[in-house]
Amino acid sequence: MKRTILLTVIVSCAALLVTAACGRSESQPAPAAATATSPPALPAPPKMPDVGIYVTNETSGNLTVIDAATLTPVTTIALGKRPRGIAASPDGSRLYVALSGSPNAGPGVDEKTLPPPDRKADGIGVVDLDQGKLVKVLTSGPDPEQLAVSPDGVHVYIANEDGAKLSVVDVNTGEIVESFAIGEEPEGVSIEPKSGRVWVTSEEDGAVYVVDVAGHKVVKPVKVGPRPRSVAFLPDGSRAYVPSENGATLSMIDVKKLATVKTIDLGTGMRPMGTAVASDGAHLYVTTGRSKMLLILDTAKNEVVGSIEAGPRPWGIALSADGTTAYTANGPSNDISVIDLANKSVTKKVSVGTGPWGIALVRRSSTR
Repeated sequence: MKRTILLTVIVSCAALLVTAACGRSESQPAPAAATATSPPALPAPPKMPDVGIYVTNETSGNLTVIDAATLTPVTTIALGKRPRGIAASPDGSRLYVALSGSPNAGPGVDEKTLPPPDRKADGIGVVDLDQGKLVKVLTSGPDPEQLAVSPDGVHVYIANEDGAKLSVVDVNTGEIVESFAIGEEPEGVSIEPKSGRVWVTSEEDGAVYVVDVAGHKVVKPVKVGPRPRSVAFLPDGSRAYVPSENGATLSMIDVKKLATVKTIDLGTGMRPMGTAVASDGAHLYVTTGRSKMLLILDTAKNEVVGSIEAGPRPWGIALSADGTTAYTANGPSNDISVIDLANKSVTKKVSVGTGPWGIALVRRSSTR
């Protein structure tokens, strides 16, 4: 009898223990498995316009993209320090922009008061127009200011203002493959039609250096006026025009002779800087910086036949494909001017970033 009672107690206790254990299991369920969360998708970059006006903003360090059809800004692309010179690849898929870590020494600035240059910021920014963003920065040499792209799109030619050199960069490797010692403070870079020689202005020397890149040599410097800023060729490559900012003149160079054959007076107070030639070669357009004007030169007469007040300190210039419109980058007013060349008037100003400097008009491949 006692055994029966004891067994009953043991079984009852065991049942209570099982029940308690089950109760604890039910009251403390296993934590649910963590759910993985994905970061929010980044918005797709805006589609680049079929025909775009691209403006480098030296002070704000970015690129303003404007639809040439509507003359409205589409987007702004971050670049880096002091973007200035700009050029497109031959197929219109990429932009190359000169970025500089040298401090800005504008008119009237005492260079002794400036901080040391940030050489890590020097480079050539590559903007992919399909992606609508900066995709990489190529090596450039010190303080790149202006540049040009070879007709085959393989090389970029760069004026290194602080290095007194022309650097040649392979766009595929991103490395400098050759450099040429030229005059002090090189700035403007242009490619001679047909021959492919590279011309580089030297502000300090008052000369333009002609470089045979294929032959790996500097051919010769051609003497021009003081502080030359750019080079523009007639479409047939027979003549080059080089503006002298401090001389208020244009030097006309016979390309075959590599000699200045005429000096064109632009008028008292003119400070010529940027140049662009019409596709038919009939006119040359010259921005004049602090003189505010866009000058129109008849290349048959080699004299100024018109002028338009573009805005405060116009520098960079681009022409529409049909030659009816000019666009100038106006640094102090943070805008570009849209100029009707037939009527010689500014039809619109478009706000951009701070300190606009260079300008390029690019037709996308789908519309070429």
